[in-house]
Amino acid sequence: AVGKKSRRYSWLKEYDSLALQQAVINLDTAFGNFFKKRAHFPSFKSKQGKQSSYHPNGKVLTDAIQLPKMKPVRANIHREIVGKVSSITISRNATGKYFASILCDDGQEAPEKPSLITCVTGYDMGLSHYLIPSSGDKVNNPRHLINASRNLRRKQKALSRKKRGSANRSKARLLLAAVHERVANARADFQHKLSRAIVDENQAVIVETLKSANMMKNPCLARAIGDAAWEGFIMKVEYKAAAEGVHLVKLNQWFASSKTCHCCGHKMADMPLHKRIWQCPTCNTEHDRDINAAMNIQNKGITELMAAGLVVTAHRGQCKSVIKAVAA
Repeated sequence: AVGKKSRRYSWLKEYDSLALQQAVINLDTAFGNFFKKRAHFPSFKSKQGKQSSYHPNGKVLTDAIQLPKMKPVRANIHREIVGKVSSITISRNATGKYFASILCDDGQEAPEKPSLITCVTGYDMGLSHYLIPSSGDKVNNPRHLINASRNLRRKQKALSRKKRGSANRSKARLLLAAVHERVANARADFQHKLSRAIVDENQAVIVETLKSANMMKNPCLARAIGDAAWEGFIMKVEYKAAAEGVHLVKLNQWFASSKTCHCCGHKMADMPLHKRIWQCPTCNTEHDRDINAAMNIQNKGITELMAAGLVVTAHRGQCKSVIKAVAA
């Protein structure tokens, strides 16, 4: 028998029943994703890896966190808790640090999004430059993982030379995990600051949906694409925009933003990745590939906003022909 009453799993009695139920729900979700061919077969988690537990009945004290069947655990509450605590998720990363993610219900409704939009920007994402707005001010790609690759390689080699099960191997594993943690923290800090600036500066944000999993099948670009973490960045922009009442339009991944001239609408038959500057054969306009894509994304987003019944009065200095086409 499998359960709290069995001798083999009697240690389950020491833990919160709701946390155990949530673990079963997560396992069911993992198997569901596997059978729908959205993920690989669920695997056992390592003790040294990332771990988490969900507690819908925890309490937050002044300088501690109270979980069921546990004494209060001292914590650094760095932010004021506003509203009623809905749940607490405890997680431990590979370096052995514990974090508590507290979900609160403040009872406030999401702000209404404006029907008159006077500030809208389209954004294209890339590898040579991380973000390219339609205004033309490119944001450099920090390449956090690639810049730390030499240090990671050295730490990984040191780990591979240690005997399995030894204390020195555990120390080497922690050193390697610490480097990965610094890379992840630097990437998250960069994305949070950039997404906050984007949401604060615009009433509508237009982005292109990218399928990173398909793009990473290219072995030459897989590492750089994984380091960019575009999907995580879009998620940060999405929830910040929802909290601030900013429109977010995510375009279809098959929209040919790079191959289409934003002035006359001519679409090139082919556009290889190495071609960064190209000239339109119809209107003879020379385009920067990334800026042209960002302007096409902006134009397409404005069209969808107008189709939704919104009034858009800002076009950031586009061609008059484009403005007339969008208005038509």
